[in-house]
Amino acid sequence: MSQKISNWIGGIPAAPQQGRFFENRNPATNEIIALVPQSDGSDVDAAVRAAQSALPAWRATSPAERADLLDAVADCIEGRLEEFAVLESQDQGKPVGLARRVDIPRAISNFRFFASAVRQFSAESYVMPGALNYTSRKPIGVVGLITPWNLPLYLLSWKTAPALAMGNCIVAKPSELTPLTANALAEVFTDIGAPPGIFNLVQGMGADCGQAIVAHPNIKAVSFTGGTATGRSVAATGAPLFKKLSLELGGKNASVVFADCDFEKTVSGTVRAGFANQGEICLCGSRVLVERSIYDRFKAAFTEKVAALKVGDPADEATQIGALNSLAHREKVSSYIDLAQEEGGTLLTGGTRPNLSGALKDGAFLNPTVIDGLSINSRTATEEIFGPVVTLHPFDSEDEAVQMANNTRYGLSASVWTQDLGKAHRVSDALEVGMVWVNTWLMRDLRVPFGGVKESGVGREGGRWSLEFYSENKNTCIKVD
Repeated sequence: MSQKISNWIGGIPAAPQQGRFFENRNPATNEIIALVPQSDGSDVDAAVRAAQSALPAWRATSPAERADLLDAVADCIEGRLEEFAVLESQDQGKPVGLARRVDIPRAISNFRFFASAVRQFSAESYVMPGALNYTSRKPIGVVGLITPWNLPLYLLSWKTAPALAMGNCIVAKPSELTPLTANALAEVFTDIGAPPGIFNLVQGMGADCGQAIVAHPNIKAVSFTGGTATGRSVAATGAPLFKKLSLELGGKNASVVFADCDFEKTVSGTVRAGFANQGEICLCGSRVLVERSIYDRFKAAFTEKVAALKVGDPADEATQIGALNSLAHREKVSSYIDLAQEEGGTLLTGGTRPNLSGALKDGAFLNPTVIDGLSINSRTATEEIFGPVVTLHPFDSEDEAVQMANNTRYGLSASVWTQDLGKAHRVSDALEVGMVWVNTWLMRDLRVPFGGVKESGVGREGGRWSLEFYSENKNTCIKVD
């Protein structure tokens, strides 16, 4: 059954000022599950005013008080974990088991991590002849958070927790395709008695609602996660207004497999890297580069394991590949499969829609796809597809592997699979990316910097980098007589 959700402004639900709503559909069934506010600049302006009203009192609270609130948010989400997992699965298309095991627990961890981090965050001091300098970090003010549809609650919490920890107030916009867990998070803030206006939520389309956030003169910083083209637009609007910007954008990540790898662990690891969350993670290893001496053996084992992945009902615990986020997105991904064949590629498995029945027959499903025989320079091998599609490519030397891995305008992440520690260091150092995993993938420590180079974004978040982004550094120099 569908529900009509609201914006949340000043701690209470608020209908869109123009009275317009749009349909939100479950991608697994194509059924309408919610009517969502189609907000515009007037709604954003109302949210900014609410945030500004709440700001003086919130920025005056102690770090310990802010941390206590973040812990209360985490406790409340944990108490509703199953509800959040089901909402995330219905809204995004991912298996509910994945949401239950990963997405929602990681969102909880984000709030708890930044609660702990801000309690321990300290100022620095510098002694010079005749004076003492000390630095402190001050809230920016009202910040805008714009988040994508692939990891809805996880990425919203990743931004919300440090922004609040540093004393800012928030105007947040989730993807129009995945509004439900953001709405539930706004409910949590009200349920725990958070000060009204510290967290405001506006739902809507990017062109109207998102653009209004970026352009608003009283929003002093914007953290955006999403596609590179949209990120370019965010930068073009925000930079001339001298806003602080954090842009986490696309990726076309390589998994580099050497002949001396632990073969079975590498096959399993690279399959997970390629197809987790239907390949709808900016960090997914969608290009697998394999040393030629093991290429045929690896190709056979990899393809066999991918072909065995269970595609189906996201509500089924046994499902490993759920629905893509929308029918339109499936068409985009399918167009790349067609392009791959035009470019000379061979489908080793997948490339088709699964034969599902009942409520699932109209869902946005696609069988996981492995493609061989493409040039490393082809569009399929260099453009971000963001779906369950992986290309395989052989290489002959360490230098060639690095050259192939760097052969894209993106530079977000990579994984390197080898038992030679020296090789692991050399290759990791030579890769033009912001993050490298060796003999693993997506092993996340919340203390480390997250972000990419080239067209994968600007800035870093995570740990102290997030706390620094959501604050301004201030130095005070005291002359000592």
